[in-house]
Amino acid sequence: MEIRSKTEEEATKKAIEQLNVNKDDIENIKVEVIEEPSKGFLGFIGAKDGLYKITLIEKQIEIKEIDIAKEFIETMLHNAKINADVIATQENNLIKIDIKGKEATTLIGRRGQTLDAVQFLTGLALNKINKDSHCRVLVDIENYREKREQSLIRYANKVAREVAKTKKTKKLDYMNPYERRIVHSALQNDKYVITYSEGTDPYRRLVIEYIK
Repeated sequence: MEIRSKTEEEATKKAIEQLNVNKDDIENIKVEVIEEPSKGFLGFIGAKDGLYKITLIEKQIEIKEIDIAKEFIETMLHNAKINADVIATQENNLIKIDIKGKEATTLIGRRGQTLDAVQFLTGLALNKINKDSHCRVLVDIENYREKREQSLIRYANKVAREVAKTKKTKKLDYMNPYERRIVHSALQNDKYVITYSEGTDPYRRLVIEYIK
């Protein structure tokens, strides 16, 4: 912006006041003299203020990725009129968002499909604000994922015993990558069966096959 003033210092002060910027938030101030001030005859007759172009460069506020993810979830819950607490933690490149509150369980959906969608959107929001982000987001509601993991492990072992007994290959229902990893991990040391995935997401499924 251009300011008329007697001195550079005064012009800078006026610019800060007019832009309503906190001085502590300014990284740098660039002053360009367009017209030099003149003192006039005898120091006051015909005196003219100088014209200065003032450019204020504000400090870049670093927003933590964990805060972006948490705020996105909180905003979503507020818009959905769901009363719940949001607890965010970070372990290396993994951001964990735990949503606590019975009302929030409506966001789990069938086999966690709605929860997976919330998690996917949170990751998109994070990457949109910080394109260089290497963080992965894991969203959970009322410990659903832990309960689901235990349920999947029991199911995987049950099907593995069935396959070992009948020696017939079994194809499981469609699962997301997170759930497929749980089953693979649960049966990786099984002496009688092997596991592999086939198909393309979201219609990718896990296969349990008898070792001949």
